[in-house]
Amino acid sequence: MKRALSLAVAACLLGLASTGICEDQRSSYWPTWRGADSDGISKAGDPPVTWSETENIKWKVTLAGDGSDSSPIVWHDRIYFQSAVKTDVAATPASADKKGTSGAKKRFGGAPPTHVYRFVMVSLDRNSGKLIWQKTVREVLPHEGHHSDHGFASFSPVTDGNHIWASFGSRGIYCFDMAGNIIWRRDLGNLYTVMSFGEAGSLAVAEDAVILVRDHEGDSAIITLDKKTGETLWEKKRDEPTSWATPFVIDVKGKKHIIVNATNAIRSYDLKTGDVIWQAGGNTRNVIPTPVTGFGMVYCASGFRGSSLQAIDLYQTGDLTNTDAIRWHVKEATPYVPSLLLYGNKLYVISVNKGVLSCYNAKTGAPYFLKARLKGINGIYASPAAAAGRVYIVGRNGVAYVLKPSEKLEVLAVNKLNDRFDASPAFAGNEIYLKGRTHLYCIADVK
Repeated sequence: MKRALSLAVAACLLGLASTGICEDQRSSYWPTWRGADSDGISKAGDPPVTWSETENIKWKVTLAGDGSDSSPIVWHDRIYFQSAVKTDVAATPASADKKGTSGAKKRFGGAPPTHVYRFVMVSLDRNSGKLIWQKTVREVLPHEGHHSDHGFASFSPVTDGNHIWASFGSRGIYCFDMAGNIIWRRDLGNLYTVMSFGEAGSLAVAEDAVILVRDHEGDSAIITLDKKTGETLWEKKRDEPTSWATPFVIDVKGKKHIIVNATNAIRSYDLKTGDVIWQAGGNTRNVIPTPVTGFGMVYCASGFRGSSLQAIDLYQTGDLTNTDAIRWHVKEATPYVPSLLLYGNKLYVISVNKGVLSCYNAKTGAPYFLKARLKGINGIYASPAAAAGRVYIVGRNGVAYVLKPSEKLEVLAVNKLNDRFDASPAFAGNEIYLKGRTHLYCIADVK
């Protein structure tokens, strides 16, 4: 028995070393804002179908600060997320950035803040919601404002169980140990976003690299840092305006590709060298959704002032724009903020930020159903997710649908919480973690 247990532990440690996740314990981990495989799918566990403020709430804790769209991550018995807390310290905008807007395009809206913010990483106990630690990384007056729908901490961390990496955008990139100690930090300078909409787009981690995309109204770039030291591995300039998509890493014939969804082009980079493997145009502006992959294709969407959903052959090289490598292309009712969900052979697509859902056959692009209204949902920012043969869609007004993944819209439940939700849901074990503007909820089968 002891030898069998030792072998199981060794296998788990080997899995953690090579992939960051032990296959036998996936139910305990949600290491990025879209889960173990960055696809929004929980591969284990059986979370609740129904909940309310009085049903299946294991715990509910009040949040401090400005980080409603920093989606939580989970590792074993801890939850982690980012926040920005407004202080009572007043300051003038000019003192935050003496260089002003030199080199950046003209920006509109998003009035500069007038108070210093405290930028923090937070760790909570998964079983109780109690605070374990909170680490302040900077106290500073942000140099520009943000869209009224979100705040100054619209990023989510990523972990491998040994370290946590987090981008605070213009406030720096940080590596923590699991106790909250800062191992290294990098300040890469200020970002200047279109119309002062604010900063977002989380990090990705693959092999020895931390990957970040800095698409803004200044000098855009994709950069990889050594995850142990924070030193630059490579940096490539990008001809891109502001975008907010998180880079997505996929293995293609034994080579790691970094796929970045953006306005001028969707690009696939070689993780080792930063060389562009392929690119494809066809997106709209202000790109936010992160790609998903399956069936030898990558699915990329955008939905601001237009619509585009492309299924792109992963095994091509060069400029793929308007070629046969675009296996199919949809030009209606695609998402602005939420990412896609590929569950089985079904690709779920939110229309702009509305409570309107379409579902396509991911292999062919043929629709199963189009523009089905999710009554009661008033806007969607959170990306759809799936667990235990069910699809979960969380609306901004606290209304959440649980669907059966079938060829028509089949509703299993409609739930309601009294909060506003922009963060994407996290799953671990048989629990769901929903982070709202004012509260973080742990949803579980409470008997």
